[in-house]
Amino acid sequence: MKLLTSPASPFARKVRIVLHETGQADAVTEIAAATDPFGDPVDVIHANPLGKIPALVRDDGPALYDSRVITRYLDARAGGRLYPETRIWEVLTLEATADGIMDAALAMVLELRLRAEGERSPRWIEGQWRKVERGLDAIEDRWISHLGGQLDMGQIAVACALGYLDLRHGTRDWRAGRPQLSAWADRFAARDSMIATAPPAG
Repeated sequence: MKLLTSPASPFARKVRIVLHETGQADAVTEIAAATDPFGDPVDVIHANPLGKIPALVRDDGPALYDSRVITRYLDARAGGRLYPETRIWEVLTLEATADGIMDAALAMVLELRLRAEGERSPRWIEGQWRKVERGLDAIEDRWISHLGGQLDMGQIAVACALGYLDLRHGTRDWRAGRPQLSAWADRFAARDSMIATAPPAG
């Protein structure tokens, strides 16, 4: 199989962590692929018509895309422990919360990188950051006990979201006022899968 990915993408990192945690890293070749919100990224659209990464190209079926689809597939392929049926709705909700944080954080980056300074909307950027903050507060206040249980996809997604905030929005200090989540993030970052998939600085 081939994984179309990018070193800094938090959504691709979710998939890469699952590959490591489920012992499937050697079964997939990672291929760096560039995306373009304003164009047709030829490296990606053959696998995902939406032109987004990650996308998983399989030998025995059509390509899969959207990180939640790919991680669910890879987990099922490995025996299905990251989406436990006894806690499935909690796991999926926590994963969706983390993905929403990543969506908003990525949207802020694109606004700053792709729009000329006079076209940027500070109000819109701050609106995206408020989504991030609400998601973080919900995890700190309501989900922190879940983060201490057996490894699941919700935890992996949260770790990827927090890692992306550190990478791209470190000056906003998401850790302030969230001591439990901050401590958890530091502990989780020490996992081998997190170290192996750490994005390049800068």
